[in-house]
Amino acid sequence: MKLILSQPMPTDGRIEAAFAQIETLLAVARAAGADMVLLPELFLPGYNRPDLHGTLAQPLDGPWIARLRQMARDSRCGITLGLAERDGAEVYNTAVAIGPDGTILASYRKIQLFGPMERASFRPGDAPPPVFALGKRRLGLLICYDIEFPAHAADLARRGAGIILVPTANPEGYEFVADVLVPARAHENALIVAYANFCGSEEGLRFSGRSVIAGPDARAIAGAGALTEAVLIVTLPERDDYQPGLLSMQAADLRIPQG
Repeated sequence: MKLILSQPMPTDGRIEAAFAQIETLLAVARAAGADMVLLPELFLPGYNRPDLHGTLAQPLDGPWIARLRQMARDSRCGITLGLAERDGAEVYNTAVAIGPDGTILASYRKIQLFGPMERASFRPGDAPPPVFALGKRRLGLLICYDIEFPAHAADLARRGAGIILVPTANPEGYEFVADVLVPARAHENALIVAYANFCGSEEGLRFSGRSVIAGPDARAIAGAGALTEAVLIVTLPERDDYQPGLLSMQAADLRIPQG
């Protein structure tokens, strides 16, 4: 499976510019023979724009998703990104995975909302993170703060995910998430974690960049810097490509004393 991870500047409410950026990425993806493009959290309409979350949020059968599905079909490449989802009176911080044929492979509403802005803008999700197939690989979805909770990644691994896609909007000061926690989640569960962040700033909030694709040996397969836009194009290794002795046995070896 070939993945393209984008670390862009924030969308900041510029919807048409955001779609133009996706179009450019998909052109690269088609030339590279990629299977999936991964973009950050709340790429539509923007992360630090609570003034837009409620007013611009759309349902999963709305125009944004319809447009993304057609773009995926045209490029023959999947798209995973974050967006503000409206469902009746409620608004969710949602990630959607669209397949190369334009089908919605999975959607996920963020469970672990972070900070007062997110908790004011969104209702937390109440469904388990999904596991879905893309070709011969099984993938899971989390969003940003979710990956900092070991239980969520472990649950996806137990249900068969070998890759976790994580749209994120991680601010400066939290670089340890990309540098330490994401590789730890990958190693603990013997899988790959792809963590796509913004760089630059949006309405006074500066993002930490440092997007990373971490392998089950806790090492970066590929990574971006902190300050600039980046595009990572990676053929994701199979689990069997790693020496067995480097892979975690925690799931099998865990002992929990009783009493």
